[in-house]
Amino acid sequence: MDTKLIIPLYENVIIQIATPYSTGTGFYLKSADLIVTNEHVIRGNKNCVIAGKNFAKQLVDVVYVDTKYDLAFIKSPVGHQMPDISTGEAALLDEGERVIAIGHPFDLKYTVTQGIISSMLHKEEDVDYIQHDAALNPGNSGGPLVDINGNVIGINTFIIQNGNSIGFSLPVYYLIKCIEEFKKGSGAAGVRCPSCKHISFEKEGSESKYCPICGTHLVMISQIEDYEPYGVCSTVEEIIGKLGYPVALTRKGPNTWSLNNGSAIVNISYYEKTGLLVGDVYLCTLPENKISELYYYLLRENYALEGMTLSIREQDIILSLLIYDQYINTETMYKLFKNLLSTADKYDNILVDTFGAHWKNTGQQN
Repeated sequence: MDTKLIIPLYENVIIQIATPYSTGTGFYLKSADLIVTNEHVIRGNKNCVIAGKNFAKQLVDVVYVDTKYDLAFIKSPVGHQMPDISTGEAALLDEGERVIAIGHPFDLKYTVTQGIISSMLHKEEDVDYIQHDAALNPGNSGGPLVDINGNVIGINTFIIQNGNSIGFSLPVYYLIKCIEEFKKGSGAAGVRCPSCKHISFEKEGSESKYCPICGTHLVMISQIEDYEPYGVCSTVEEIIGKLGYPVALTRKGPNTWSLNNGSAIVNISYYEKTGLLVGDVYLCTLPENKISELYYYLLRENYALEGMTLSIREQDIILSLLIYDQYINTETMYKLFKNLLSTADKYDNILVDTFGAHWKNTGQQN
């Protein structure tokens, strides 16, 4: 199957995943009605934010955690109509065959990279992995590895740092086995013991923290503590709440938040090392014409703006606010961000109506 045919097949089932600690990719399996990803993508979280092409961004529960195989299952989203995809036979693959790695982390483009299988015999801690050179990055973690027929043959798991694009994917037969074992819990959340591989399921009233088979310490999903921000991040989340946004739904990795303001996308990032808090509002994209008039307008407005700047990044027109953490307090920050959002509302209308700029296509993913 041509790569151009694989892209539309998978773009409807690829899921963007975010927690306060990390971001990654997942994919939907209709046969199990679950989202599949890596355990390290959702580690330390009982729920996560997901976004897809055909459903609204939402907070969903993690229902299966498996550190042995670096697998996790997440509940499927409410109101979705995602299609089915097929799984292949990873055991039948040979070295030299072509594979495709797919991913779509938040804030980055949907990625499809091709490569060749270099080994089917790579082992890490008694687990088989498919070794290949299809380019992977941290945001691809949890995405599918696909054969040339469009079948899922693996789950993208890790890369070797400075290893000339050497990536490793968990063969799909582990996934199928884990799904079959998970179904034995009749819908209860489960955690696999990394020592004896037994899956312990959540039981009402049970507070056990140990594997019933071998006694290894386990943290059940219900026992995971809720995320609690501190310092500047706590202040940021307080402001986001005061502005009327559901805070948990805006979290997008470490010290990063994303929210929609009308047609615009607002990205907030805190850089702890420099003490800088940045609010970037992606207003709209550049027009085909009137470019020089638009540039002149942005420069003129920057001269008059106080505490904010208009800039262009690739095709995006951005309104930015920068604050050093030593000046941050709840009252001041609330006023600054409220002013940022109201100023953004003014500018995106002017840029579209006067200069022919294009509205940001926020869709459901951002």
